[in-house]
Amino acid sequence: MKVLQIDSSIQGSASATRELTQEIVARMKAADPDAQVTYRDLAAHQLPHFSHAALSGPDELEAARNEAVLEEFLAADVLVIGAPLYNFGIPSQLKAWVDRIAVAGRTFRYTERGPEGLAGGKQAIVAVARGGVYEASSPAEFGESYLKFLLGFLGIRDVSFVRAEGLAFSAQHREAALNAARAGIPVPAALAA
Repeated sequence: MKVLQIDSSIQGSASATRELTQEIVARMKAADPDAQVTYRDLAAHQLPHFSHAALSGPDELEAARNEAVLEEFLAADVLVIGAPLYNFGIPSQLKAWVDRIAVAGRTFRYTERGPEGLAGGKQAIVAVARGGVYEASSPAEFGESYLKFLLGFLGIRDVSFVRAEGLAFSAQHREAALNAARAGIPVPAALAA
């Protein structure tokens, strides 16, 4: 099993999503010691924001970096994504990564019947952390719904969310929310089979 672990929190060791992605991957490694984990820290090693140079590819260094990010994504069987919510959306660092994996002709294509995802057969486990609490139907919930749509657009239908909510309420609520999130960590499909 090949796992791609993505962290995007700018909070360093105080990050709830980093704590959760580490726990998810540790459980995978405990269940399958042969699991290969590729780790990408988008806050420590930021990808530049998407630009014309990134899109058109005249910069060889940029093109090579984009290809490496895409190849990591394509090679993975399981994605473990840390996605804190900042100002109701995903971090810009995570969006820069998304811009490099959503590639026409490689991870999706347009057909006469509409878009078709080309990156199926993967499982995604997304660790979400937010200071408040938002119902799935809340007009303030943009991060989780965006990632679910995006991954589905790329062909990934097996998407689970591990949520730690209300982290800004109190230290006790934060710990309770993280414990509840840990209890909700799913078994990767590759291990359940």
